[in-house]
Amino acid sequence: MIPHFRRNAVGIAVLSLLSWSAFAQDASLPPPASAADAAPTVAPSAADGTLSTVEVHSERLKKARMELSPAVGATVYRIDRAAIDALGKGDATPLDDVLLTLPGVAKDSKASGSLHVRDDHGNVQYRVNGVQLPEGISGFGQSLDTRYIDSVDFLTGALPAQYGLRTAGIVDIQTKQGLGKPGGSLGLTFGSHHTLEESGSVYGTTGNLSYYLSGSLLSNTNGIENPQPTLNAQNDRTRQGKTFGNLSYYLDADTRLGLMFGSYNGKFQIPTNPNQAPAFSLAGYSDLGTGFNALPSSDVRERQTEATRFVALSFQKTVGALDYQVSAFHQYSNLHYLPDPAGDLIYNGVASDTLRSNTSNGLQADASYKLIDAHTLRFGGAYTRQSTRSLNAVNVFPVDDSGAQLGNTPVLIDDNSGKIGQLASVYVQDEWRIDPKLTFNYGLRYDSVDAFTKEHQWSPRLNLAYKLSGDTALHAGYARYFTPPPQELASQQSIDLYAGTSNQPEIAHSDPVKAERTHYFDLGLDHKVNANLSLSANVYYKDISNLLDEGQFGQALILSPFNYAQGFARGLELSARYNDEHWSAYANFAYQKAMGKNIVSSQSLFGADELAYIANHYVYLDHDQTYTLSGGASYRFGDNQLSGDLVFGSGLRRTPDDGAPNSAALPHYTVVNAAYSHTWKEASGGDIVGRVALLNLFDKGYLLRDGTGVGVGAPQYGTRRSLYVSMTTHF
Repeated sequence: MIPHFRRNAVGIAVLSLLSWSAFAQDASLPPPASAADAAPTVAPSAADGTLSTVEVHSERLKKARMELSPAVGATVYRIDRAAIDALGKGDATPLDDVLLTLPGVAKDSKASGSLHVRDDHGNVQYRVNGVQLPEGISGFGQSLDTRYIDSVDFLTGALPAQYGLRTAGIVDIQTKQGLGKPGGSLGLTFGSHHTLEESGSVYGTTGNLSYYLSGSLLSNTNGIENPQPTLNAQNDRTRQGKTFGNLSYYLDADTRLGLMFGSYNGKFQIPTNPNQAPAFSLAGYSDLGTGFNALPSSDVRERQTEATRFVALSFQKTVGALDYQVSAFHQYSNLHYLPDPAGDLIYNGVASDTLRSNTSNGLQADASYKLIDAHTLRFGGAYTRQSTRSLNAVNVFPVDDSGAQLGNTPVLIDDNSGKIGQLASVYVQDEWRIDPKLTFNYGLRYDSVDAFTKEHQWSPRLNLAYKLSGDTALHAGYARYFTPPPQELASQQSIDLYAGTSNQPEIAHSDPVKAERTHYFDLGLDHKVNANLSLSANVYYKDISNLLDEGQFGQALILSPFNYAQGFARGLELSARYNDEHWSAYANFAYQKAMGKNIVSSQSLFGADELAYIANHYVYLDHDQTYTLSGGASYRFGDNQLSGDLVFGSGLRRTPDDGAPNSAALPHYTVVNAAYSHTWKEASGGDIVGRVALLNLFDKGYLLRDGTGVGVGAPQYGTRRSLYVSMTTHF
């Protein structure tokens, strides 16, 4: 069983929230004012109710930092605190579920990546306060916590030259800061699946230093999706802890030192799949799965642990027309799969104790220089050095040439490897305001990777934003993308070690995974119907070489990448946003199609017949979903809020018994959530917020995966109806 976490009370504090309009879309509108236009640097004292000097410095440098990241020609959606609070679990909602409220984002199981943006598998980049986080080894948990987010800008489409490597979507997070008088809050959530979550943070300002610190502890019996359509899974307990810190020291009005750090630790039991038939014989156990000395599949106990930690030190400076930020960062992550030594052998023929770890260190620099009113030059680069290790202690059975088991005593194979790799990128771009209606952003980017593959690419970017009228804007773009395989997942296969064993592959060779190369075209239209209602439409097309995909192969729930030689993706997105004094609402629709042909790397992960078919036929990607809809509404009256949201999916791909790979779709599903919250205000200025959330209101049982398809593991069902109650006090 998973060891028990020690629980500690954690203090917290929450900033006064800014009242931003929910989900505002501004991709094609003029960018925000530059730092030179910000408020003066000398502020009145806080005694008369105005901003302090540190708060003015913070706001000025925040605007300057956001100016370093242009969005001209891209598709941009904003999620603010009001939008997060309207979700069923509020700021306790996992970040991936927050992103599901955006068009073109489709839901998947945790074991398969949790979500997909425009039919990409993964390929999402996370930036926190302008710093790009290095990639960690992906697992079930989400290392970023929604509680410390102030706002999120989500960029997709044809991106400016500043953005590279992971380009399906850019999750650009602005975190809370420790401005104003010291304060804090404490939160508690409990409910279905034995859920208990404690959270807290503290914030404040001391001289020129502002700080924001937060932490949370979660335990429940719903860590991973259930492989059965039952209300609760067997053997599915999880315990997860997260911490985050954001410190800023203002040397003067134009200079800031920043320190961010965070950690995530997760422990998971892997749900059992009852009533499975034994596939191998193990000495000391019944071959039938029942009776004396039997180990039924419902008694198999597998576990997985995950850990991530990061730290980033930033120096931000404004010198006249020049704004820049330089950051040094470190990230470490690991994932450890612990098998059931007997159960994995009996039902799979392999019991592999697998540990993967990844350490990243690097530098990132971004700068913006206003040449003249019509031209803003931006340039910068990044360098990352990664060290990965893969340690595997694998128990297997000997087999004959036909694959038949030769003995019931396993043999141990040590399969260890490691790699040091490097990523380097530089870019330059010019934002040219041709006239008040037309802005053209053009640039060039260079990326190189030296790891399991050694490749590079020059990537031009062209982005156009045109205001057809005061309420209507058009954006269009072309981008050349270069996406290297995740080094932490793309370890070389030790195929020869497993010859003559129950873990030998059907295909006895594997070519190395290559970098994906894409021509990306995007066109969008935004229209503001009135002060409350805005509409948008976007179409895109991707022509892809060495299309990267990932799948789960084997019992360890670790994804492995591979390439299709050719591929494409295309889609349409429609979105509507409404806000007034009491109501806020959104609705999204997406149509998508993505296909690939001819698997040209990691061939040993596949069967011979599957490879032969895909070599000559385009097949749907396993995570392709033709139609995705999402929507929600909230009503605020007094100190109360009622809200509801829904997600519809037409179903991910599956492989029928007598059909081609990924040639069918799973049944469609609709999940509806509802919530009610009330705020009790206190004379001291604090408050208490109570919330009741009912997720999957109609108790819809639905399949996310059925265990078939290219690179798909066990079946996974969505979570059934769940009730949660939370209380949070701010002081």
